[in-house]
Amino acid sequence: MTSAALIINPLSRQGDGDLAPALAVLEARGMPVTVVEIDADDRWSRRLTELADGIDRVIVGGGDGTLNGALPKLLELGLPFGILPLGTANDLARTLGLPSQIDLAAGVIADGHTQSIDLGKVNGHHFLNVASIGISVEVAALLDRDLKARYGVLSYPISLWRAVAKRRAFRVRIACDSQHWQGRAIQLSIGNGRSYGGGMAIAEDAEINDGQLDLVIMEPQPVWRMLLSLPAFRRGQHARIGEVHHWRGKRIELWTRQPLPMNTDGEVTTETPARIEIMPKALQVFVPKAGDVANAA
Repeated sequence: MTSAALIINPLSRQGDGDLAPALAVLEARGMPVTVVEIDADDRWSRRLTELADGIDRVIVGGGDGTLNGALPKLLELGLPFGILPLGTANDLARTLGLPSQIDLAAGVIADGHTQSIDLGKVNGHHFLNVASIGISVEVAALLDRDLKARYGVLSYPISLWRAVAKRRAFRVRIACDSQHWQGRAIQLSIGNGRSYGGGMAIAEDAEINDGQLDLVIMEPQPVWRMLLSLPAFRRGQHARIGEVHHWRGKRIELWTRQPLPMNTDGEVTTETPARIEIMPKALQVFVPKAGDVANAA
């Protein structure tokens, strides 16, 4: 018999919602579930360790921040994991082509089809979707729980508009494998998966299992040009934007004149200088049987 531990973040946008539809699907498919709530003093982590011998998968109920916080434990346990998309943006779920309804997402987990996915790592901090500096850090600072609760996924463009108005350029040196660049930028994004920032694409052909990172550099530009470029950014069509560079690589290094805060999956966790590298096929995740993870939107 298969069995699972379900990690829930009660502070995520839908984390305090009704889990009954998802639990009913799992139990009907013969999968008993033990619910473990994330808490401030890491009792949840110790509880998962206690449960490890009796489970064969972990389910994470929450958004991208919850998933990122659970990464160290998921790597330690080495078990395949599933996702109940209960957050605001659910960018990893988008990348993997998972359904947004939690009962259907539970069905994907019960089906048992897994896919190996990559992880990014910057200065010792893991990320699933993106690491970045610049405008995105300001967006993360503006995104509070009240804003997410009031506007949902629309809180991302609202915060982006506010951050763009306060944009500040910085000088940076970059090494991406054998390529080098230096100059002024207002945003650097290093993507592992395809979706980030509430449904924007790091690149239209980005994959979460290709063993490479996508680096996008945005040089300073007028606000009106940034606004006109937003549709192309949302689709990941950077080649159509003049002041934007897009490279791929396995290792990226960044240096700035002064340390700048760095965002991983929506939380500021480190600063420059930074070394970012790919961890190929680091995790097994449950995905739809018919889904093509490499091309899921």
